[in-house]
Amino acid sequence: MDTLVSKQNFATKVQLCIMMFMQYMLSAVWWVPLAAYLSHTLKLEVYQVSLILSAMAIGAMASSFIGAIADRYFAAEKILAVLNVLTGIFLLFAAKQTTFLPLMCLVVLAMLCHMPTQSLTSTIAMSHSPSEQFPRIRMFGSIGWVASGIFSLIALHVLKLPAFDDTNLPMYCGAGISFVAALANLMLPHTPPTVEKSKKISVMDITGFSAFSLLKDKNYCIFMVLTFLSIIPFTLYHVYGSMILADEEVRNITVTMNFGQLAEMFFLIITTNILVKTGIRNTLIFGLIALLVRYLSFYFGAETGVQSFYYLGIIVHGLIFGLFYVGGQVYTNNIAPKEMKAQAQGLLFFLVWGVGFLIGTLWNGRLIHLFKTGDTCEWSVLFMVSSIFTFCLLILFVLFFRPIEARKK
Repeated sequence: MDTLVSKQNFATKVQLCIMMFMQYMLSAVWWVPLAAYLSHTLKLEVYQVSLILSAMAIGAMASSFIGAIADRYFAAEKILAVLNVLTGIFLLFAAKQTTFLPLMCLVVLAMLCHMPTQSLTSTIAMSHSPSEQFPRIRMFGSIGWVASGIFSLIALHVLKLPAFDDTNLPMYCGAGISFVAALANLMLPHTPPTVEKSKKISVMDITGFSAFSLLKDKNYCIFMVLTFLSIIPFTLYHVYGSMILADEEVRNITVTMNFGQLAEMFFLIITTNILVKTGIRNTLIFGLIALLVRYLSFYFGAETGVQSFYYLGIIVHGLIFGLFYVGGQVYTNNIAPKEMKAQAQGLLFFLVWGVGFLIGTLWNGRLIHLFKTGDTCEWSVLFMVSSIFTFCLLILFVLFFRPIEARKK
């Protein structure tokens, strides 16, 4: 009997790992090169590129609401499958568009379906495995992200294509992966609704606004404000990275940007050790220093023409994300009382990855427009602006963020 149970548990873990692998490969294969495709191939105006790329932020702001409705009526694995099918359909239609308005509408629809899947996959994984095993399962998501880059290389050589990243082929690939992922989702273990149908849906709980009371804590208020502001320079690379690298004539953009995810896998492993040994304050400060290193490296890369500086700026992505943003989630979890932990994470996600990400996308798009002359952009100016902005945030963090360590509620 124990052997049978062990085999069933192993089979379930394999299914969960495949789910994560497919979901994050789907995210990366079309989203990472999208900016380059929009600007270099379709020749859209910078403001149009910015509006299309804001789809991720729109999806993030809407995902908690969509998830809250779905959780009351459907099993999580079925919701995931349906959302993946819809994402694939919208990507198929988006790949055929060459004009701004229909393309933007379809990309927004795709993101409205795709962004809720990030929380759904976490819910499914933690419902069928011990919470301490979740980081290992989530690791396959990072592997899937990296695999998207390898996939682009294979497509170039097998299909003998002259280009891949700046074409509409990534969207077709994303659609294909969506449909395969949906089939795999139907074989996942059953995960029933977690909320009673009779329970009313509170907008305050969905957005996490009920957790605003946590901002009475001076240190948490400082943390939230500075994290909100930090996403503005962060989005310059995260959203426009493929456009930057295409302008700087870096080849195999998807593969190159995936070096950051390779580093992320390592840094996510050691983030816990850094948190324990140095404390939350130093962990977050190290993350901001890494963000500063990124844009200083990019600045020197743009000024000197030495592409090695760009690789350094890409590799530190794992430090930035692992130490500052994952570390911020840990701090939020520690500072929030037990009955408000979910709402606190919802507020952080909504404000930072929703509202902040949208503002950052549009702000950096505006800067690109201001410093773009013909087909070229003065990237060194934008990198210096982001460096100065990040440096100011770092100084403010060092001077004013003084949390009580290891607070538990």
